[in-house]
Amino acid sequence: MLLLPEQILEKYWGYKQFRPLQKDIISSLINGNDTLGLMATGGGKSICYQVPALLMNGLCLVVSPLIALMHDQVEDLTARGIKAINLSGSIGFKETDMLLDNCIYGGYKFLFVSPEKLENKLLLARLEKMNISFLAVDEAHCVSQWGYDFRPSYLKINLIRDILPSIPVLALTATATKTVVDDIVKELRFKNGFQLFKSTFLRSNLSYSVFEEENKLKKLETILAKVKGTSIVYVRNRRKTKEISDYLNRKNIDADFYHAGLSAKQRIDKQYNWISNSCRVIVATNAFGMGINKPDVRSVVHLDLPDSPEAYFQEAGRAGRDEKKAYAVLLYSKADVLNARKNEELANIGKEELIKMYNLLCNYLQVPIGMGEGSTFYFDIKKFSTTYKLNAQVVFSTLKIIQEEGYISLSENFKNKSQLFFTVSKHDLYSFQLANDKFDSLIKTILRMYGGLFDNYSGISEIDIARKLDSSSDTIKKDLLLLQKQNIVSYIPVEDLPILTLIKPRLDSKNIYVDTKKIKQRVLRYKQRLDWMLEYITNSDKCRTRLLCAYFDEILQQNCDVCDVCNAHKNELSAKEFEKIEAHILELLKKGNITLEELKTKLPIFKEKKIVEVVRWLHEYKKIVLKNTALSLK
Repeated sequence: MLLLPEQILEKYWGYKQFRPLQKDIISSLINGNDTLGLMATGGGKSICYQVPALLMNGLCLVVSPLIALMHDQVEDLTARGIKAINLSGSIGFKETDMLLDNCIYGGYKFLFVSPEKLENKLLLARLEKMNISFLAVDEAHCVSQWGYDFRPSYLKINLIRDILPSIPVLALTATATKTVVDDIVKELRFKNGFQLFKSTFLRSNLSYSVFEEENKLKKLETILAKVKGTSIVYVRNRRKTKEISDYLNRKNIDADFYHAGLSAKQRIDKQYNWISNSCRVIVATNAFGMGINKPDVRSVVHLDLPDSPEAYFQEAGRAGRDEKKAYAVLLYSKADVLNARKNEELANIGKEELIKMYNLLCNYLQVPIGMGEGSTFYFDIKKFSTTYKLNAQVVFSTLKIIQEEGYISLSENFKNKSQLFFTVSKHDLYSFQLANDKFDSLIKTILRMYGGLFDNYSGISEIDIARKLDSSSDTIKKDLLLLQKQNIVSYIPVEDLPILTLIKPRLDSKNIYVDTKKIKQRVLRYKQRLDWMLEYITNSDKCRTRLLCAYFDEILQQNCDVCDVCNAHKNELSAKEFEKIEAHILELLKKGNITLEELKTKLPIFKEKKIVEVVRWLHEYKKIVLKNTALSLK
């Protein structure tokens, strides 16, 4: 007997009813329509492909850029008794072959793949033999060059449409402007009659606020004292996550830190502690939050300017998913505005700079012209930058553009580092050095290069340490593992070394094609997003919720009445209200003297602040007298 969508939902997930839009999207997909769902963060996008996959015959193919999230999804589905496979990361040919065989013959319902895997010829060949029910594309905005997180590999999804032209496609995203929506429909080749479902961007329980602050940590402390409950604090810099976490702990605010450079176990442990309320505040880079379902977050605070309005809306939207009052606060300083304008210059990378960086990269990797297609390299961006005396941020930005042009591919964990922590005291370490001269230089060098190693894990580079000691990174790794065996350190080598892949053979400079129109568009996109963010933070008279919704092409007819701008307007004393309060005060004083506190009690329909403002004015202009705390007529 076929089950209904609601029965599947309750059987496997325990919910009796769908959230808004979920049922509509599922019905559209079951009816064979290409479908686009725009659902706010926390809206339950995964249910939109999980439920129909269990209702339909065959295997659901899911494309997602988030490897950690795919891993979590597979674990969750497996725990519910649903067969799912994750085909991501650097697995070998034999394992890939076996997993794909399971997809054909093993009764699996889900196959998760990263977009980069769509270039795998073995996968493409096997897809034709699989009974695919439909294709689900998560984070679909990545397919658009006008999206805030464009991934060139997403354009390869068209290969699936070529191989399986008859299956419907479900595209899901939390943030997309009209331009991006049009791009998704075009790039994913949606068929006539496709369905678009769009949830509102209005979060009526979420209060947006912006403060210009030079002492951000003091303001953060004040916010966390006023707004009880769990919180996320976002910063751009990995080092700052720990520094701010340590600051909050010194102020007796229970906090931890999180960034992509931590080991998988560390990240899982920190997430669990925060979700289970063992830790109140998580200070994190934007690596935190994707796929984490915690409905009772009461505040999200940004201490640095977000990359884009889309990123800000998504990150701020992690507050108040339980629909109770929550706060999204953004703190900025004058220096932040200046730095943002400097970063705008970094984004303005032209054709000559791209070609120069491409040649430096190929020279560094020792790849001759006409060679290197498909070659992969462990790549240390810091070492590369130091070798050519380049700014590492400029290098990273330029390599990302070269990737967008289709010449290279960078692994997801491109910035990850190994982690090291001294498990002995400084005194015991000194005694160990005296007794083990072999490790003395290594330990001294590490202590000079990195701080905080006795307090917590710190990211290290074996290559940098080796260079200081005129050694090799392999030797450093072996020595650190020996130190770990002797319980001197806890050493976590980076699990997946950063990998750079050459997509095409190395080209001569004159044959390198760079789309100058695309470069101009990229610069324009960056400038538009930055201008919008700067306008948002300096705005003092427009409702912030209306501004955010308008960016996503949703025009609200009314102000939200909960953001800082709306609250400020509420507290403004209009001429009409002034006259009303004045009349009430003078009428009461005709009956006799009265204290300010008694006056407030007798005028409960007016805000205390406004009553005090009118009293101050009446006193200043000598219409009333204040004597021994009592007010009286002149």
